[in-house]
Amino acid sequence: MEVVSRQLLLLYLALMPKDSMGHNEKTEVFLEVFGNAEIRGHTEERLRRAASQLTLSVAESPETAAHRALNTALLKFKERDELTRIFQMWIQPRPSSSSSECAAPVSMSNAWDYRVRQHLGARYDSKKNCFDWDLCMKLHEKGCGVIHKQQYAQWRERGLAFEMREGVYQMSNPTLLSSRVFRQKGGKVSYRGYWGDIVSSPYLSFGIETDDENLLRTQNGQHISTAQEVSVANVQELFQSLSSRRGCSTTSQSEAKAEEASDEDVLKSVPVHDLMQPEGISVTFLPSDSLPKLPEKLKYSHFFNTIYVSASCVHQLGPTLRQIAAPDAVLVVELAKYILDLTKEQAAGFAQKVGSKALEAKFEPWRDGKSDDVHAVFIPQGE
Repeated sequence: MEVVSRQLLLLYLALMPKDSMGHNEKTEVFLEVFGNAEIRGHTEERLRRAASQLTLSVAESPETAAHRALNTALLKFKERDELTRIFQMWIQPRPSSSSSECAAPVSMSNAWDYRVRQHLGARYDSKKNCFDWDLCMKLHEKGCGVIHKQQYAQWRERGLAFEMREGVYQMSNPTLLSSRVFRQKGGKVSYRGYWGDIVSSPYLSFGIETDDENLLRTQNGQHISTAQEVSVANVQELFQSLSSRRGCSTTSQSEAKAEEASDEDVLKSVPVHDLMQPEGISVTFLPSDSLPKLPEKLKYSHFFNTIYVSASCVHQLGPTLRQIAAPDAVLVVELAKYILDLTKEQAAGFAQKVGSKALEAKFEPWRDGKSDDVHAVFIPQGE
């Protein structure tokens, strides 16, 4: 449930009203929480207060959603209890030694370094050369030239992708920590640490594409702007679109006032029901084991117009998926382009596997759609 709790937090931050947090500060806090292993103290305070409000929302709304974009009403009771436990862990600024669960707080810097050592093995002593190789020979070759060498190396070294202010980034980002079960000496042991991406980088989400061509300009074969700057511009534009959809003014004067109010009232908490309510947008979280059970429920029969499947969930593609897809549905499947440890042959084989499993699920390639080497797009087969 760590993934769900993190998604709820990012939605909460995105929907913060401007009179509580202006677009500039919201962008900084959002990107820090999204992509940094370590964050500023100010961001940690924002995170804790958001977690406090999410705890109340999950605990007090077992039947009805406090906000239609953060609807957890359909989750199982044990899942909501687990969400509450996770949020409580985020709220605790300094876990006490008397707590059995938090007796040994996880150091994000140690957890990150452990993953890097585990990944590189004997190459750890020459890690900077490994980082440079992955960037220049893999990411840049895949069209990600806007990712700057120094920023990428800093992220690979210590998990710091977005450094937008001259602050101190030394507080562990608890939203990136989770528990993982390992087999050890015939039994199972749970370890809490960081188990996410340490190779491809968070820049892929918001930092390599933009409609603003000025951000993609090059000089002497080098990009002038960085992936961080592209990420900031894209996320700010997303937040402005959310405000506009809500009918809010986006003039520079109102933005300046919002920033001033935000700086003066840093500790202000915003209840979930006071978040922005963009028209026509709702997000409902389903139980973690719900996908194979959806076809059994009449309400989900041919219900979904768009289905997105990540590369790590391709095994979920099956015939039952067709039963919950609308007649004009679009199935989008992530391919393995940005899984850097795969060879070109392995990535091509993965794409073929996706195509085969989609056909088994009674979907066919969308000839008129835009498929590329990042995603494969399918539509239901004709009857």
